[in-house]
Amino acid sequence: MSSYFTDLAQQYIDGEWRPGTGAWDIIDVNPYDGDKLASITIAAADEIDQAYRAAERVQRAWAATNAFARRAVMERALRLVEEREAEIAEVIIAELGGTRLKAGFELHLAKEFLRESIGLTTTEEGRLIPSPVEGKENRLYRVPVGVVGVVSPFNFPFLLSLKSVAPALALGNGVVIKPHQDTPVCGGTLVAKIFEDAGLPPGLLNVVITDIAEVGDAFIEHPVPKVISFTGSDKVGRHVATVCAGLFKRVILELGGNSALVVLEDADIDYAVDAAVFSRYVHQGQVCMAANRILVDRAVAAEFTEKFVTKVRSLKTGDPRDPETVIGPVINASQAELISATVDQALADGATALLRGTARDNLIEPSVLTDVPADSPLLRQEIFGPVAFLVPFDGEEEAIRLVNDTPYGLSGAVHTADPERGVRFARRIDTGMFHVNDGTVHDEPLVPFGGEKNSGVGRLNGETTVDAFTSLKWISVQRGRSGFPF
Repeated sequence: MSSYFTDLAQQYIDGEWRPGTGAWDIIDVNPYDGDKLASITIAAADEIDQAYRAAERVQRAWAATNAFARRAVMERALRLVEEREAEIAEVIIAELGGTRLKAGFELHLAKEFLRESIGLTTTEEGRLIPSPVEGKENRLYRVPVGVVGVVSPFNFPFLLSLKSVAPALALGNGVVIKPHQDTPVCGGTLVAKIFEDAGLPPGLLNVVITDIAEVGDAFIEHPVPKVISFTGSDKVGRHVATVCAGLFKRVILELGGNSALVVLEDADIDYAVDAAVFSRYVHQGQVCMAANRILVDRAVAAEFTEKFVTKVRSLKTGDPRDPETVIGPVINASQAELISATVDQALADGATALLRGTARDNLIEPSVLTDVPADSPLLRQEIFGPVAFLVPFDGEEEAIRLVNDTPYGLSGAVHTADPERGVRFARRIDTGMFHVNDGTVHDEPLVPFGGEKNSGVGRLNGETTVDAFTSLKWISVQRGRSGFPF
């Protein structure tokens, strides 16, 4: 595993592994034990330009490459991930503090998305559209957008980089990745290494590891990329959208969430508890779809609360390398401090701690809070850590009002004995995704993924991925002569 953090601790530009020329180094640290994994000299703005120009230079030839040759590269990339799965899992555990369960979950989804990208290489390229004009043939072609800039987050960096990179390449585009500085290998250079070894033409995929303090908005302002695919906070996403709008760039924004899991009075309580615990505490709660709020009908609140707290208390916090560990470290010290401050603020505002986890460095034991004041801003914001808010309600109408009382609209879930009742409930929630009798954390290759309100713009997966990374081009052919008014 150590070779990943030595060989891949570089920039990858125009098919070459090389150090950056920026003013300082990013120190890649294991969030569990603080061990230094790598030191990476950041990329300067000039290297961002080199990366985009390289992708631009080779993209047209790649788009013109036989679709089956592109498919062969994607197939080899999948085989390499399968062959190196155990090694990649260790890298995820070391760089993210992800548990073994989480690493397996991320790799499973990464392989699924790679499989879907293989199929995208041979998608239908054009169709004929009828015309009211005699003798006219309208052809509609899907063409690659050209070059895509991808900004990936720290929580699922390998998956969420691949989720944009693989389909963008499969559809004939070039790509430049800017991974999060806390996960430069998993989110950037590891992805590049896989595609390099799979035979992707040099220059088509590039990775720049840098920081806005060094390059400002150079990554998103650069004239080459036509699409920016960003996953991260709504605060930064708003800035990305503003800059790109002024430059007429298309954006795909996968932003934060404040999902709710709702337990109606007829729910299977034991099952709802299992779904709620997973939905809140998977990967220490560092998931955009995580259930920040657990809403429970007052008729079953006592039973649910007792069983929920009991199960949460049993979750083991500790070394993510231990297969028994469920709660590993959060990504860094500032995030740990923010989570602890959030719990302190809730308690100061009048909340009751049914379970108050202790904090040790980046390890934050799970907390369960109730009696959070209805007007507390904490109920309306994203909590990126192992803290659950239990909120009782009286009847469906109040539940719907509470679920929608947030500026976010990403995911959610409802539990009920009547699935169609659940569907009716789900249709009234202002989110991009909602699940009946399941958890809030889901992603599948064929189903559009994305949010409403502050949770993002656009969708990925399946047909929506094709829409994201291609443009429609109309070419008409007039057979015979057109008539003109003058």
